[in-house]
Amino acid sequence: MKQRLVVLTGAGISAESGLRTFRDADGLWEGYNIMDVATPEAWNRNPDLVQKFYNERRTQVLDASPNAAHLGLVSLEEKFHVDIITQNVDDLHERAGSTNVLHLHGVITKSQSSANPGLTYTMEHAEIKMGDLCELGSQLRPHVVWFGEEVPMIPIAAEICSKADIFVLIGTSLAVYPAASLIDFVPDEVPKYIIDPNIPRVRDYNNVTIIEAKAVDGVKSLIEMLA
Repeated sequence: MKQRLVVLTGAGISAESGLRTFRDADGLWEGYNIMDVATPEAWNRNPDLVQKFYNERRTQVLDASPNAAHLGLVSLEEKFHVDIITQNVDDLHERAGSTNVLHLHGVITKSQSSANPGLTYTMEHAEIKMGDLCELGSQLRPHVVWFGEEVPMIPIAAEICSKADIFVLIGTSLAVYPAASLIDFVPDEVPKYIIDPNIPRVRDYNNVTIIEAKAVDGVKSLIEMLA
């Protein structure tokens, strides 16, 4: 039986495909105040602006391509059972060929009902227009978890982490909760690899190997270590 390799990815892995990280140093995302475009209150206040923002982000995602870090994780499936848990809303892991991907914060290439978040739809076009309705007759919105909304996939992700034989963290600062707490579910004795040019605080964890590099170079080093 293959060992279970669990990988938690953040914005750093998508950045090398040309996608901007979620939050810049000034608190803006692509020039927008996050509270104006990524909360339920923002949607209730100005749905046109929120829709415009995510339509622009979706176009960027569709124009981007998986990078060598995404492809490297796919290659590890030859030797390991690989579970990808991602904080990213892009679909680059799937397009690279990863077969087990869990999205904590939704997938921007899907829409969902504004009345029932359980109703989701794969999009055929880059834009959701105001007036596009779900089967219940409610406006469609991006399938993205906003600030202030529950993260329904966290219990499933925590269960996966608890069963890891090897755990890898790529391109995340461990600053966004509850996703940042997932490393706490990894058994203490499990080897942990942290890949990032700016390593988050990890002194409280045992069996940690630091790879201080961006995702592409870091995954290349990881593959060599696991060979």
